[in-house]
Amino acid sequence: MAWGSGVYGRSVAKGAHVARAERLQGATGALATAAMAAMEEKLPWFGELSAQDRSWIGLVAQSGISAFVEWFRDPEAHSSMPTRIFGSAPREFTRVISLHQTVDLVRTTIETIETTIGTLLPPDDVPIVHEAIQRYAREVAFAAATVYAQAAEMRGAWDARLEALLVDSVIRGEADESVRSRASALGWTGAAGTTGSAEVAVVVGRAQSAEDAQTASHVADMVRNAAREAGADALCAIQGDRLVVVLGGTSKPVEIVQKLAQWFGPGPIVVGPVVKDLMSAVTSARAAVAGLRAAAAWPGAPRPVQADELLPERSLSGDGHARRQLANEVYGPLTVGDGVLLDTVSAYLDSGGSIEATARAMFIHANTVRYRLKRVADITAYNPLDPRDAFTLRVALTLGRLLNPEPGTAVL
Repeated sequence: MAWGSGVYGRSVAKGAHVARAERLQGATGALATAAMAAMEEKLPWFGELSAQDRSWIGLVAQSGISAFVEWFRDPEAHSSMPTRIFGSAPREFTRVISLHQTVDLVRTTIETIETTIGTLLPPDDVPIVHEAIQRYAREVAFAAATVYAQAAEMRGAWDARLEALLVDSVIRGEADESVRSRASALGWTGAAGTTGSAEVAVVVGRAQSAEDAQTASHVADMVRNAAREAGADALCAIQGDRLVVVLGGTSKPVEIVQKLAQWFGPGPIVVGPVVKDLMSAVTSARAAVAGLRAAAAWPGAPRPVQADELLPERSLSGDGHARRQLANEVYGPLTVGDGVLLDTVSAYLDSGGSIEATARAMFIHANTVRYRLKRVADITAYNPLDPRDAFTLRVALTLGRLLNPEPGTAVL
């Protein structure tokens, strides 16, 4: 008898719950209409949306209320229902409104239901439905956070791929107008520096060891943030074992790179020459990559080091651009006129860097040698009295003679 009474009691309770769910089902239309009206009244930004976007939001609200009824009918059978209410919205939904605005929508909808059910349902239903709404609202909030987190991950992955393609285009010399527009989509302004400069430099170094893409992504984010704090734009990509950074909006990239050095792996960091804009960045990239390849030949190189400081090593490693640069910009100017500067610096280098020995070999006064060497430094920007500069001059003179340019002409 007791067993029969228990079964009967559960049967009566189940029947009452089903009837309550049916009454709630019948009120969904009125609840959705009231929710949309409350959004227009309480949320100023809602009225600024397009008609299509508002219709999508209305569809999501209708879907959410209907899903609540199904969940209310049998919570265990429809436990995943709160996570599915955003399925009716297009992917672009997360770009139209922010997570904060979505929370406002959910809050407004819940508040509207709580204040409206009293006029649509019997008094005995209201407390039970009200308690269920509170539980359901919490699940919807988690669902909204999940949707936006997934959207952010997808955008982040897409942005990373786009950024890698842009950097690869710069390295390959395939930059065109589309590169500029795509870079803008990633936040590149080209004039982030305090001087409003649009100048660009490419930086190349070894990448830190990364076991997964998440670590690589973290490094890229840190490089961009550090560059932004230093007043520059940055595009960043890890290509195999090297980290490539395209800096924009600064005429002093070495100072910026000193603040980014911790995010590179061990070894040299090479800064390409500054060029006028992103479209010309291949020149800087070519020099930086060649410099990284040749940097091992100068163990004492500073970190970071400018690619132009590695001209002799780059020339010896087979970089034709560096060879022509040394021949044109260092050897060529010394051949202009009567050639006494070329003869003097050659004699100085051949004498092992002795001014007195040079003076004796050329039958001139030592002060004349000093004066001519100073003129060489002024013309070429390389001081023969400095051991490193003397090495660069020696390589430049050798290349100039090998390429055999006519006096005062450029090597092509």
